[in-house]
Amino acid sequence: MNASIIQKFFVDGPAGRLETILAEPKSKPCGIAIIAHPHPLYGGTMDNKVVYTLFNTLLELDLITVKFNFRGVGNSAGIYDNGIGEVDDVVTITRTICNQFNNQLTHLPLLLAGFSFGGAIQAHAAQHLNPQHLILVAPSVANLNAPLVHNQARHILVIHGDQDDVVPLQTVLDWATPQSLAVEIIPGAEHFFHGQLTALKQTILRSHQL
Repeated sequence: MNASIIQKFFVDGPAGRLETILAEPKSKPCGIAIIAHPHPLYGGTMDNKVVYTLFNTLLELDLITVKFNFRGVGNSAGIYDNGIGEVDDVVTITRTICNQFNNQLTHLPLLLAGFSFGGAIQAHAAQHLNPQHLILVAPSVANLNAPLVHNQARHILVIHGDQDDVVPLQTVLDWATPQSLAVEIIPGAEHFFHGQLTALKQTILRSHQL
């Protein structure tokens, strides 16, 4: 992994401590990335392989990269809160990390990324955090009534597989089209991107310019 420092620690969240992993790139960081994992009630954790791919890819792009477990997952305190408390978790993590690395002389651009449930949560969190960048992978926008994000970030990347039977592609297109958001479609990819993680990484590297 292209990291000089990897830290494991807890952040004090609204429902208790949140288990967090942070990596700093070897090069001078060009931003801060906060990654949200898939649904806690269906086995989603920060160790999910799509989250792992996002983590490594964003680190490769020289961002300070953070992943964490939502309340009630892994060693994080609390219980699942139907997406409401989970948005608060993202906001708390983000503000804590930004306060740690930003100062009067430096203000690093913020990137919010998420997969599935985590993607929809980041759409909600963007309303509070005003990130410069959003990366939403197979976001469950319909199930979590995700808000419009076209005015919330300068650069928005939505990625989906055309074989996704968990979050149907059409639901994402129906959400993205009124916002004039392009959706990067990976042919042959299903929801968990089995055998398509390299394609996912290359889509981010190709599309995302910081």
